[in-house]
Amino acid sequence: MSQIGLITIGQTPRTDVAPIIEQYLDGKAELVQAGVLDGFTAAEIIERFSPGTGEYVLTTRMADGSAAVISRERIKPVLQEKVELMEAAGIKVILLACTGVFPGLHATAAHLIEPDRIIPPVVQAMLGGRRLGLIGPLPEQENSMNEKFAEAGTRLPFAAASPYTGTEADFRAAAGRLRGQADVIVLDCMGYVEQHRQWAASAGIPAVLSNALMGKLIAEMV
Repeated sequence: MSQIGLITIGQTPRTDVAPIIEQYLDGKAELVQAGVLDGFTAAEIIERFSPGTGEYVLTTRMADGSAAVISRERIKPVLQEKVELMEAAGIKVILLACTGVFPGLHATAAHLIEPDRIIPPVVQAMLGGRRLGLIGPLPEQENSMNEKFAEAGTRLPFAAASPYTGTEADFRAAAGRLRGQADVIVLDCMGYVEQHRQWAASAGIPAVLSNALMGKLIAEMV
């Protein structure tokens, strides 16, 4: 059976995301997981990877289900190592389980699939003139998400609800804030699951789940 690598910027196992990807692989490939924060304690993560002023902020899931807030700049060398280790293990297709932007991240021989390069153009093609709204995990991610999805000089409506700490009320409130401003919502984090999508869609606006979209696409690589 072929293997597909899944690299999370948090810790493995990703019992939230992996089943969604595996649903679309339908037993045709084995999902091999690796985590940037694997082996680090919570204290070590705060000391080594917490965002500094002006750094690109990300949030992710720990093995115990808790959340960590980390810096793209500080995790990137470890993330690159994880890609190289998967390549060395002979894995030919690697999916990054994060929708953040990682300039310069690369693979030598494997096909490295980065959701930030796929989801924005796919969503734009799906819109057909409809208005897009964004839900992301943290309020401080509004600017970086607009940089991915909005045309130059424009802003998209944004609301925050974390897939790791957010409640049903948080998601319903976030979707409610986008009502009247958006015709389609993107849940822009690989940590969102079907329950989050249903809560977001309660505002009467179709909601797109990032990891489900990537699962459908990567299944075509098997």
